Amino acid sequence: MAKDSASEADRPELRVLRKDEWGIWYDTLIRAFGGVAESAEERELWDSLTEVDRSIGVWDGDACVGTAGVFSFRLTVPGGASVPAAGVTMVSVAATHRRRGVLRSMMRRQLDDVREWGWPLAVLTASEPEIYGRFGYGVGTFQTSVEIDTSRVRLSVPPGTDDVRLRYAVPADVLDVCEAVYARKVADRPGMLARQPGWERLGVLDPESDRDGASPLQCVLAERDGEVVGYARFHVKPEWDGNGPKGAVNLRDVQALDPVAQAALWQFLFGIDLTSTVTARARPVDEAWQYQVSDIRRCAVRVRDGLHVRLVDVGAALGARTYQVPVDVVFDVEDAFCPWNTGRWRLSGDAKGASCERTTDAADLSLSVRELGAAYLGGVSLAALGAAGRVREVRQGALAEASVGFASAVAPWLPHGF
Repeated sequence: MAKDSASEADRPELRVLRKDEWGIWYDTLIRAFGGVAESAEERELWDSLTEVDRSIGVWDGDACVGTAGVFSFRLTVPGGASVPAAGVTMVSVAATHRRRGVLRSMMRRQLDDVREWGWPLAVLTASEPEIYGRFGYGVGTFQTSVEIDTSRVRLSVPPGTDDVRLRYAVPADVLDVCEAVYARKVADRPGMLARQPGWERLGVLDPESDRDGASPLQCVLAERDGEVVGYARFHVKPEWDGNGPKGAVNLRDVQALDPVAQAALWQFLFGIDLTSTVTARARPVDEAWQYQVSDIRRCAVRVRDGLHVRLVDVGAALGARTYQVPVDVVFDVEDAFCPWNTGRWRLSGDAKGASCERTTDAADLSLSVRELGAAYLGGVSLAALGAAGRVREVRQGALAEASVGFASAVAPWLPHGF
């Protein structure tokens, strides 16, 4: 009996983080991601943004061996609604404690907590995408990275582009007006995050160690009739060779309220003196500039996964969004990790709203919660998942009907990491 008690005492303890433990907890995370220390500015920002009461740690004696946190987000879904979502973040397991169930225990606790809070969704960005599928997360958005040869590529812009006034501004001095532009864009695209107070600082975080020889962060505002209608934040990295200048514009963010202002900002980025390249990461896969360039091949477009989506409450999540065309479909859902979702659900909805309730009716489609997460924001086709063998059609025609209904007119996109 004493031996069993000792074994129990030696077992790592999972518990909610305390504020005075944040430094140890965060250092554990940094070590798991390579151990390269962040700047004091970055560390202070993440300290201020961490929601301690929604963060957990695993402790082996005095040593922190596992970390995981949640940010309280509101996520835009198809139809424009802003839905509570747990932004899963800062997940790590010490190398000394791998394959001992530490990660699984943290995922278990997190999803139980999210369900208790009444939030229908959990979302994350993955350092290694294969990890999270077994916990029910599906890749729900994709993003592009580009390296545009602006010495060879030209833009064809819409009428009125040259009427947009552009001016330089100090990024921190115009943070409020840039955030106002961003806030007006949030409802337009699934996957966008309504930024809570403090998150605006992420957009102007500019530690010198991250610049790789480029300039401090620069900002240009787009104005029309005295109103700010867009902005671009970027770095310029000077470079020369024997033939002359070949600098690069490294885009951090660009947002605009209308296509003309957006085109004006991209045209400006293409034309910055002494540069011949524009690089950008994590941009929407359907961004308009791709259809304005003279040669897409010289833009080196690469696509990778973005936001991973997990339906914590299938009924509430599917009922929170709208559908392009009327849908009436019964899903037979398998969810081994969150068994409360397992079973049949009838989704009825259209462009005005939807409901999703338990049913005993025969299934039309059979799939796991991972596939529902992938398709949820409208960027991944249920029909494509069916072709991959991940969705089984029980009623003929149901897959095509649901695929059209779930689709989004604009590609979902995560605007920044967390």
